[in-house]
Order: sequence, then structure tokens, then C-alpha cells
Amino acid sequence: MFKDFKAFVMRGNVLDLAVAVVIGGAFGGIVTSLVNDIVMPPIGMLLGRIDFKELFVVLNGQSYPNLAAAKTAGAPVIAYGQFLNTIVNFTIVAFAIFCVVRMATKLHPPPAPAPAPATKECPFCLSTIPAAAKKCAHCTSAL
Repeated sequence: MFKDFKAFVMRGNVLDLAVAVVIGGAFGGIVTSLVNDIVMPPIGMLLGRIDFKELFVVLNGQSYPNLAAAKTAGAPVIAYGQFLNTIVNFTIVAFAIFCVVRMATKLHPPPAPAPAPATKECPFCLSTIPAAAKKCAHCTSAL
């Protein structure tokens, strides 16, 4: 059983997938930092010094100074600012994946079209004849 497991793990696809997951996790962290630390602060500044991470709605009607205080108090909240950050994060990751896939598609040439068949079948006698034939050599039928 260990031998089969070792053979499974050492196949190229499994190793490629493992590398992709690790790199994807690291890339996700980079994009999250990009969104939270670089992209959203200038947008918040332009919109009147808004910190998107602190945008929330309390569902029980009470007032809290910030999201952390509301969560500490156990108040039910909708943290829509964090949701907006997540949407921007997803959009950046999706665009990056689109660019990588597009670049990979351009690197691989499209498959060559299949060559036209050299032979065809006579509809009358079902013999194999050249594709350019106008008359069957076996039954002399006009094609």
C-alpha cells in the first residue's frame, strides 16, 4: 500500500497541483495585502476618509464605535466593508488568473486541423476508393 501511495504522490500531476496550491496560497496573501494596504486606503481617502474594514451595520439597533467593539459585545453585524474588500480581492485574483491563462494560451499554438481523409466509401458497393474519385473503380457507379 505504501508503494502505491508513493507512486501516486510522485506522479507529475500531483506534484504540479501541490506546487500550485502553495503558490496560490502565497499569491492570495499578497493580493489580500495589496487590497487592504494599498488599493482600499486611497479609495477610502477619496470617499471622505472611509476605512472600508470598519463599515458595518448593527442588526440589534444599538450603536458601537467600531466593528471590533460590536463583535466583542456579541452584537449581530453585517460587515459589508470587509465584504467589499473581499470582492476587490477576488476581482484582482480573477484578473491575474485570466492574464496567466491568456498568456499560456498564446504560448501553445492551436492544434493543427485534421488532414482531409485520403479515401472515402462508395455509397453503392461500400468499397474504399480515393477521396477525389468521380467514379467507383469496383462497381463503376458515378459518384
